[in-house]
Formats: sequence, structure tokens, C-alpha cells
Amino acid sequence: MKHLDLFSGIGGFALAARWAGIETVAFCEIEDFPRKVLEKNFPGVPIHRDIRDLDGREYAGIDLITGGYPCQPFSVAGKRKGQEDDRHLWPEMRRVITQARPTWVVCENVTGHITLGLDQVLTELETEGYSARAFVVPACAIGANHRRDRVWIIAHATGDRQQGNERGVTPQKQNHRPPQALGARHWGSGAFTNWEKLMGESELCRVDDGVSSTVDIRPRLHAYGNAIVPQVAYEILRAISAH
Repeated sequence: MKHLDLFSGIGGFALAARWAGIETVAFCEIEDFPRKVLEKNFPGVPIHRDIRDLDGREYAGIDLITGGYPCQPFSVAGKRKGQEDDRHLWPEMRRVITQARPTWVVCENVTGHITLGLDQVLTELETEGYSARAFVVPACAIGANHRRDRVWIIAHATGDRQQGNERGVTPQKQNHRPPQALGARHWGSGAFTNWEKLMGESELCRVDDGVSSTVDIRPRLHAYGNAIVPQVAYEILRAISAH
């Protein structure tokens, strides 16, 4: 399987993809420090800088697109301006999905997204010819020492994928099921029970997130804060790879 990773950060999705036997063929990341981390850990993989300049047609028919699009428009820690926030980049991710027509899409965001914007994302994915569901999976579900609830959106192409919005369908209000909360009982592989070798546990104010502790200290807090938990993503990508 081939994988395009958007809003890549320090490569959490790509690390999970590597564990699942999926090849990451390109990244998209605008910040300089994460780009250096990606260049070091995934040498030779192209890195697009700005998603607004990325033409998804370059990756037409790719198997998988992932992305943790910016959470600031939805986070309860911010002003929750939603579409009015200039960091609202879901429309750009949707554009790339529309152009590339991947078989699978996996997104990650904060739980504040449930009450602001999630329904629209699911509706727009369905309009583009995808069957989409959202799940709340905490990091502690795969053995981490903190909770870190996150919304994971998983979308699979239906028979209408190739037509997408070319069919002239406009988004309509859907009665989506609330995101299902998944706990440890749903994660049975036991692949990451030994967290000591995978943790970057903080001596100050960081938390277990599965990212190496060798990341430089000054930008590390910011990079950690933007990172996904790759062990959770692995369970999702492992299931997709085996589908």
C-alpha cells in the first residue's frame, strides 16, 4: 500500500504506517523543525511544504491519505472560531482527497471537534463518495500512562468514489452516529505493551506519546503537542492493511 501523509508533524502516521507495512511516499509539513525530523527519519521521501500548494492529482489513486488537520479551530482550549479561524485547513485536505481519490482516509483531531465541525467533515466525505465513521480512542487504550482522548475519522471509498462531487451532489445535513468511544478491550493485538522502549516520558511537563526522547529539547514540547500517538494509528492502519 502507498501512503500520502498530510500535516505530517514529526511523522507519527508514517511511523505507524511503517509498522503496518505501508509505504509512505510523500509528506506535507510547513514547519521547519518537523521537516528536519522527517528528513532524518524518512530519508528520500519528498516533503511538500504547504498543503495549499499541493496538487492531489499527483497522487491520483493512492491507497491511503492521512492527516491530523489543525485542531485550533475546534479545541476547547482556544476560541473555537471554527470556519472563521485562518488555521481551518480541513477544506484543503478535502480538496486533496477529491483530487487524489484514495481508497482510505484516516484523520485525527481533538474531541472538541465533535461539537464543532465534525458533522460537516463526515458529510463532505460522504458527498465525495466515502463511507465515514468517527471514533474516540484514548492513548490509554493501547497502554499509555495518560488518557489523551482523540477523534479518529476513518473513511473508505464506496462505488461512487470516482465520481465524487462531479455528480453535482451538494452536502446535506446527515444524522451521523455519535463517535464511538473505544477502550482497551477493543485493542487486542498487545503489540505495544513494553512502552519503556518507545516512550518520551517527560521529566517536566510532557506526557507519554510514543515518540522518541531523542528529539531536541527546545522545540520538542511544541512537536509533541502537535503529534499523534502512533501506537493508536498503528492499530487502525494494521486493520486497513489486512482488509
